[in-house]
Amino acid sequence: MLDVRRLVSSSLTPLLAAAALAFGSLAAHAAPEVVIGQVVPLTGVIAGTGDEYSAGAAAYFATVNAKGGIYGRKIRVVQKDDAYKPEATVAHTKEILEKDNPVALFGYVGTANIAALNKNNILTDNKIALLAPYTGAEELRVPVNPYLFHIRASYPDETAKMVEHLHTLGLRKFAVFYQNDGFGKGGLIGAERALEKLNLKAVATGFYDRTKPDDIEAAAKAIGDAKPDAVIMVAVNRASSALIKKLRDSGSRARLFSISVVNFKELLKNTGDELARGVGISQVMPFPYNMASPVPVVREFHAAMKQHQPTKTISYASMEGFIAAKVLVEAVKRARADPSRERVLQQLADMRDYDAGGFKVNFGGDNRVGSRFVEVTVIGSGGRLLR
Repeated sequence: MLDVRRLVSSSLTPLLAAAALAFGSLAAHAAPEVVIGQVVPLTGVIAGTGDEYSAGAAAYFATVNAKGGIYGRKIRVVQKDDAYKPEATVAHTKEILEKDNPVALFGYVGTANIAALNKNNILTDNKIALLAPYTGAEELRVPVNPYLFHIRASYPDETAKMVEHLHTLGLRKFAVFYQNDGFGKGGLIGAERALEKLNLKAVATGFYDRTKPDDIEAAAKAIGDAKPDAVIMVAVNRASSALIKKLRDSGSRARLFSISVVNFKELLKNTGDELARGVGISQVMPFPYNMASPVPVVREFHAAMKQHQPTKTISYASMEGFIAAKVLVEAVKRARADPSRERVLQQLADMRDYDAGGFKVNFGGDNRVGSRFVEVTVIGSGGRLLR
């Protein structure tokens, strides 16, 4: 006897399967991914910073994707490693723009790296926004590049804050140690301006080559011979660590202060707790080490890192990556259901007083510096960072 139910069932099975495939295809077509481009150092002298920044951003993007994405679109980050080399930054960015068609770029690291993009007119020619570069160089802010959006205070902002803080402690003899490029010179200029306002001048300066962060002998001698009360360090982790060890070994008791690009845990690892104790570090993001922080975005950050990046390091760099991702997602949301480079760019340009959860970002008009927040921290006993 003919089994009608079986016949109908067997006939419908391929039809249902085809329908399901068609529906899935339509859904995918209706909600394509939001592609973001990032070129970041995952190897080289500041690989740790690049890895931590990326982890914080990944935690936020994963949180958004777990909730369905942005208007049903999942976020996909196309990431390339430039090893902190400007020529690689340019080459990888061109590749991403040509192959992946991102709506925005974000989270690049390094003054010279961003300057190389500008020199090659990458952002201008492609009419694409680059949000939250990990640099505070003044040369990337003045004159204004309408495609470059900063969410961190400048190096001059940071060094000025350090000088003011140390001056209130009664210190008057300042030296400056800096990387010999736009990054370091920007911090040097900021310190010199702040000193000038106090009718002071640096008693010594010393620099190192960005490609040789351990070669600080000449700089250490020039600074040590001047016997400063305080040394402002505008340098990466390895160079700062090398100077700390050299000055302390020579008997200098100067107060040592570094800008925010330094990771205090790297200083501890490189110098040891005893030498690192008392080193001050300016910060441009909310204090990330308190899970019960009164700052909402810090609590949100901890929850996201625990769920999506549990093996990664909690740090200022990962905190910055998280906030950068949150600002970018907000701009994409405001661009509505069909984001484009032009729309995302416009939404960033129009963003005023956006509260990311206790950290405000304010662009608007021709302003491309979204925050000037700076606070001072100090490495205390037991390797703890204190506010």
